[in-house]
Amino acid sequence: MEPATLLSICVLMFIGGGSAGTTGGIKVTTFAVLGAAILAEIRGHADVDVMCRRISSAALRQALAVALMDVGLVMSGTLVLLVVTPVSAEAALFEVVSAFGTVGLSTGITGDLPAVGQLTIIALMFVGRVGPITLASALALRRRDRRYSLPEERPVIG
Repeated sequence: MEPATLLSICVLMFIGGGSAGTTGGIKVTTFAVLGAAILAEIRGHADVDVMCRRISSAALRQALAVALMDVGLVMSGTLVLLVVTPVSAEAALFEVVSAFGTVGLSTGITGDLPAVGQLTIIALMFVGRVGPITLASALALRRRDRRYSLPEERPVIG
């Protein structure tokens, strides 16, 4: 496949399927919430609205946390494969995202990976299937209210 095709498939595998499905990835709803937040920011809206409903700030923070942690996981796995094997960056990224998304696609390098690379793929398959669901549940259930409020800061973004 061409590199552009591999990258397109990687993006779709990373997004994954529906929230109640058995697919891996960050899930379509997480991606949609983040997209809606970007649109609201571009439009200058204070609230994030989707189909006449407001998305809570807790759901936005949860979606951002899941997506960024999963990006870090995929980048770490790709880096491990690039360090332990002489494969191209496209092939390594494709294998890692496929494992994380529990898709089952391969560029054909999995069988030739050293033990560290295979263990990385195994860990990514496990975390990709169990991790986002567990992480989202843990973030949703874990809430502690502070009895004080820190002063607000407006850092320069972008």
